[in-house]
Amino acid sequence: MIPLRVGIAGYGVVGRRRREVIDRRTDMQTVAVCDRAFESEGVMEDGVRHYRTPQRLLEAEKLDALLVCLTNDVAADVTIAGLERGLHVFCEKPPGRDVADIRRVIAAETRHPGLRLKYGFNHRYHDSVRDALALVRAGSLGRVLNMRGVYGKSQFISFGQQSDWRTQRSVAGGGILLDQGIHMVDLMRLFGGEFHEVSSIVSNDFWKHDVEDNAYALMRSDQGCVAMLHSTATQWRHRFNLEITCEKGALILSGILSGSKSYGAETLTVLWAGDDDQGDPKEQTTRYNRDPSWEDEIAEFAEAILNGGPILAGSSDDALKTMELVYRIYCADPAWKARWRLTDCPPETPL
Repeated sequence: MIPLRVGIAGYGVVGRRRREVIDRRTDMQTVAVCDRAFESEGVMEDGVRHYRTPQRLLEAEKLDALLVCLTNDVAADVTIAGLERGLHVFCEKPPGRDVADIRRVIAAETRHPGLRLKYGFNHRYHDSVRDALALVRAGSLGRVLNMRGVYGKSQFISFGQQSDWRTQRSVAGGGILLDQGIHMVDLMRLFGGEFHEVSSIVSNDFWKHDVEDNAYALMRSDQGCVAMLHSTATQWRHRFNLEITCEKGALILSGILSGSKSYGAETLTVLWAGDDDQGDPKEQTTRYNRDPSWEDEIAEFAEAILNGGPILAGSSDDALKTMELVYRIYCADPAWKARWRLTDCPPETPL
């Protein structure tokens, strides 16, 4: 098999990690990368060519697939450029700065129905999340009644890079909710359905950047599931926690394996409600010591290209619906909506 020729636009920490996964495969090969950190065009010691801009990468290389690991302000444009050149595209989350960005990408995708487009919502590929979803779908715990989720870190962290772009609205489009909380938003959709009733408080009172450092949301889904979300950049002890209460028990996802290793052990606790457990039911906790998400995401992308497999998670439709919910949260706070003149607000019914 001739391996897929892959280019990586954005060769920071995430781009390098994606390359490590690609280069362990026999059906994909990284042939070129680009990043503004390169002083000029050239060839690395391992033979991979490098460029300064995505435009030069696309002009100079004959590729089969493009990975987009860029800042939010250009991610959508480079994704579209890749599609227009006939390339399959994998783009990191978020798909852009706002809902309009992902809609532009979908329009380009529609023009090229033979190409595969996937977004990197990698939390769905963690084993704890997949095991929890299997239990919910099996039905033994009954339907999901409500959820409480907290995802937070202590500041805006740019993965060790000397960069503050995540604090700049013109580049990032949003703050902690769009950058990190979007994963929790996506998981709440996964477990609870589509949320169209939203009430929120969004603020930047602590770090005082022009993007939010805290977002609090109360939401109700089409299936009647009520969810409470707190996305925060003032969580001094980093935390990932999602509690899912069902009719006959509950699931608690706690901790997430990450590069920083600051969110604690990744565990799934299952509780089975008894007839008279007096609030102390039987429970079982599983700890996960491996993160397969990076490998499994790329494997699904490759399978979709080579063998026509489906995009099971991270399709453009997923990305659109998750971005729409993020913007429902932004727009449900009247003061925040007015302050930043937000107009890209999906339809909603306030609680």
